[in-house]
Amino acid sequence: MRRYNGHAEAAAWIEERAAALLDAEGSRQTAEIIAAVRARGDAALKEYTREFDGAGTDITVPAEALAGAHAAADPDLLGAVRLAAGRVRAYYARQLQESGGFELEDGDARLGMLVRPLGSVGCYIPGGQAPLLSTLIMTAVPAAVAGVERTVLASPPGPFGLPHATVLATAHELGIEEVYAVGGAQAVAALALGTETVARVDKVVGPGNRFVMHAKRQLYGEVGIEALPGPTETLVLADAQADPEHVVADLLAQAEHAGAVPVLVTDSPELLRTVLGRVEEAAAALPTAETALESLRRRGAAILVSDMDEGLRVANAVAPEHLCLLTAAPERLLPGVRNAGGVFLGSHSMEALGDYVAGPSHVMPTGFSARYASFLNVRDFQKVIPSIRMGPALLAEIGPAAARLARAEGLEAHARAIESRTR
Repeated sequence: MRRYNGHAEAAAWIEERAAALLDAEGSRQTAEIIAAVRARGDAALKEYTREFDGAGTDITVPAEALAGAHAAADPDLLGAVRLAAGRVRAYYARQLQESGGFELEDGDARLGMLVRPLGSVGCYIPGGQAPLLSTLIMTAVPAAVAGVERTVLASPPGPFGLPHATVLATAHELGIEEVYAVGGAQAVAALALGTETVARVDKVVGPGNRFVMHAKRQLYGEVGIEALPGPTETLVLADAQADPEHVVADLLAQAEHAGAVPVLVTDSPELLRTVLGRVEEAAAALPTAETALESLRRRGAAILVSDMDEGLRVANAVAPEHLCLLTAAPERLLPGVRNAGGVFLGSHSMEALGDYVAGPSHVMPTGFSARYASFLNVRDFQKVIPSIRMGPALLAEIGPAAARLARAEGLEAHARAIESRTR
């Protein structure tokens, strides 16, 4: 991990990180993949699957493969899936109760807001280094709570031509029947544009590598996206009271993901020295040591600040996916948090638990997008539609102002349409 002193030095590292995300070559390659899928549909999907995944060319995962994976799954694992799904469902059911439509009276008029679920959603679940079955729970369950009728899974195939068995078993457990063995930018393109086999969806959700993120960015407008959740990020904001073992553990829990950005911000020189002295040794002892060490050495940062106020300024500038407050009184820092995908308060609220069973979805904005984007929630699977029923009395009262505004914009027909009802 590279060491920086204060907000000023950290700002240069933040600019460096932002520049790296531009990735012009990755954007160009992704555009080529999208163009090929747009022009050649299934044929392009099959070619890219052979090229990138070395797998067969069957795009659709048959129902018997889903049922077979579920039947063969470890019962304890399925129990954990049910527990996680139940907690996620309960969390989002509360949000659903508090996010319904309304209708208000305004004189003799009625102004309302309708809330309607999306018709279809594609959940992209990465393959590669790890079978992220938890991500399927964290995307498909909120969609189901919101009332989405058609939820589709796309995930890269492994050596036998199918997505990982635990992902298939989880899909079956959650009642997902439409599954495609396709990954990467080509999967996002297929879901967004449709092919002979893949019916297009209204929105694509879920994290992925840089090509998946480029595809979501380039296809936005042709399909909805929830955000740009790419390689994971964790910023641990710790004071002198933090246990160095917990700090190291939380940094490594993210560093073992490919492309991860682990960051420590502290006002304790002693804690900084201790963590830097232990973290690489602890990473080397992991089964995922190669990936964890690469994350620490290439993208990791350790930032020493003067106090927690400066630490919060650094954290808000980084806008991390995960902000872990390992301090004596984390609640006192919470009002100062402005930019974060999710906040984890105290030593018992490790982000790794949030990845699985805490309740909120672990699909959170990355790459500085937490400045304007939110974690995956019920609203991502809904449309909000206003309804207007105007009465003659209120129309007579406010119509002249509307007509005046219309004429100020040079739109005479607008004004006359209003006045035709107010004579």
